[in-house]
Amino acid sequence: MKKLLAIETSCDETAAAVVDEKINILSNIVLSQDEIHAPYGGIVPELASRQHILSLTYIVAEALERAEINLSQVDVFGVTQGPGLIGSLLVGLSLAKGLAFYYQKSLIPVDHLEAHLESVFIEHSWLSLPALGLLVSGGHTSLYLLRQRLSYQLLGKTRDDAAGEALDKVAKFLDLGYPGGPLIEHLAEQGDRQAFPFRVPQMTDGSLDFSFSGLKTAALKQIKENKLSADHPLFHDFLASFEAAVVRSLIKNLDRAVPQFRPRSVFLCGGVSRNKHLRETFLAWAHKKGLPAAIPSPQYCTDNAAMVGALAMKKFLQGQGAHLNLELNAYPRADYRRG
Repeated sequence: MKKLLAIETSCDETAAAVVDEKINILSNIVLSQDEIHAPYGGIVPELASRQHILSLTYIVAEALERAEINLSQVDVFGVTQGPGLIGSLLVGLSLAKGLAFYYQKSLIPVDHLEAHLESVFIEHSWLSLPALGLLVSGGHTSLYLLRQRLSYQLLGKTRDDAAGEALDKVAKFLDLGYPGGPLIEHLAEQGDRQAFPFRVPQMTDGSLDFSFSGLKTAALKQIKENKLSADHPLFHDFLASFEAAVVRSLIKNLDRAVPQFRPRSVFLCGGVSRNKHLRETFLAWAHKKGLPAAIPSPQYCTDNAAMVGALAMKKFLQGQGAHLNLELNAYPRADYRRG
């Protein structure tokens, strides 16, 4: 049975995984850099790429050991090509190209956002198509239509801040720490989601795009006007209300897309899809709509190499990019035109 080694270094997680041709995840190793970037309140690209250089070979070795194989037994390599931090991407891409060249094996480049969309199929292969997929992360918030596997039609994306970015920035303004999203989620559990009346942004052109800069600005205004801090009596209510407004904005666009595209199922993915309130709201909304719904397990929501491996193996088995291309280069933006 063919086996694929996948490498993911698009941002600040150093990850490697081994996947077989039946998309069984034989190993999935992720090393977080949160402690490194926490003192700065956000990701420092230079530090991220340096840490990848220091850690990647050890993470790959651990993934191989847990899968009980060695490099000579790997049949194909997969790697994230973009989008992401250019320095971080180049670390993973360089190692993958070197290994593929040395062993003369195929190298499959993977789009990071498409890998997030593919993550749901690791555990939910039953998902009926066409499906609407809502991808929510720290750097991206997008809505996709999947008419068939390996087909990703972008329906809408954020025009400014991503949902996770807005949560992180509000947390940073309140000196809560980094990453801010999980901290807000924890503190918001004690608050009233109706206490602060945040308005959900609307696109005047009728598109399915997202916008979170207005919500973020409204939140910062409330913080200043009410002099909110951790010891303020309305602190938890504020966080709960802001988190709820972000969730409402996400679900609203998804709701608008259903009658237009008539999907047979819906799914949620990306790092922010670990958020408990978002997961519960999404599943309740889908149940009300009568649509089968799926969300990856938490370990497949945040950046990981299993999702990269799953997509790379699927592409390899379908004959996409099944060759060694040493001219592959990284691309930093989702709108970069490739090839």
